[in-house]
Amino acid sequence: MANCNGNGAPIYSPKLQVEAIQTVIPMKITDPRLSRRIALSKNLPPGDLERRFHMILYYNKTSEMDSGWIVAGWFKESLGSAIVESPIFAGRLRKLEDDNFELVSNDSGVRLLEANYPMNMDDFIDLKEKENIENELVFWEDIHETSPQFSPLFYVQVTNFKCGGYSIGISCSLFLADPFAMTSFLKMWSKIHNNLVSQIDSPKIPVFYTPNFTKIGSSPSLSTNIPKTRNQITQTLIFKNPKNPLKINDDDLIKNLTSKCIGEIEEKIGKNISSNFTFLVKENFENVKVENCSRDEIIKEECGLSIILGNWDNLVADKVRFIEGNKAIHISCWIINGENNQDLVMITPNPDEDSSEKNIIITVSN
Repeated sequence: MANCNGNGAPIYSPKLQVEAIQTVIPMKITDPRLSRRIALSKNLPPGDLERRFHMILYYNKTSEMDSGWIVAGWFKESLGSAIVESPIFAGRLRKLEDDNFELVSNDSGVRLLEANYPMNMDDFIDLKEKENIENELVFWEDIHETSPQFSPLFYVQVTNFKCGGYSIGISCSLFLADPFAMTSFLKMWSKIHNNLVSQIDSPKIPVFYTPNFTKIGSSPSLSTNIPKTRNQITQTLIFKNPKNPLKINDDDLIKNLTSKCIGEIEEKIGKNISSNFTFLVKENFENVKVENCSRDEIIKEECGLSIILGNWDNLVADKVRFIEGNKAIHISCWIINGENNQDLVMITPNPDEDSSEKNIIITVSN
């Protein structure tokens, strides 16, 4: 399964075979178009556009009519319907004259990849604990800094394993959605998907069924030109501000809240976050503010703010079920801090609950 280098360290040759790439656009034209302003600090380091969230959901095969090929075949329709409800997910960034960005729901679409991995899923899950190989199951292409309007912000990769199990890998720009907003969208999409499939009277192969168009494993040239998302080891801690009616535009309260969470995370992981970090505040749907922040700027005053330490389980991603009753057997989540590797503090409203509640997500590069 692996070769070794001179030091005896395993070298795993690439196994992933990409079989198909599609673009999924909304089932109807978005009118009027939505937009979100991304206000960037002028002293941000390069590579900040590459900050993104990854999630992988692993599913067992439940029946003869269950496979990643069939699930992905229905995605063309179900995802197309879901982004009608949330058209910003099919949008693109546009650079403005003041060097800020605007996210526009221009219906350019979501990239959907279908892939084949010649290993049993359980073996892969066991292996990933020893080798950082999960980046094989998610796809990302860096956003073009001067022409971002051509770069997708949302990718879905369905990977079929030898045993019949499959994974659904999500890649999403943090300018598009934070982990909670993305998980909320995935729950909505999975409900639309189940409703679509349940309307079929008998088991049926979808129109966009890749094995009908290509012999699986017969197109090695497709995968050799596909870039893989870069490995990056990070730790993420999630906090909630559940009780205080925090005003998101109140800088003093925001910085006090940030200070309290940074103190908690540094005590827990036993190291300080970087002296300068990226501070991303999602004020509401229309506005995202991103700036370079120094630890010295954080106000350390006791102001009665309460926080609760959480983890990725707070996303409740196990409710994302594209086949009714088929719960993911394993879920992985992580954040990539971008090329500059600078630590990230992100404050966002809770999409499913009281908007006065805030999620504070801190990602530290190892």
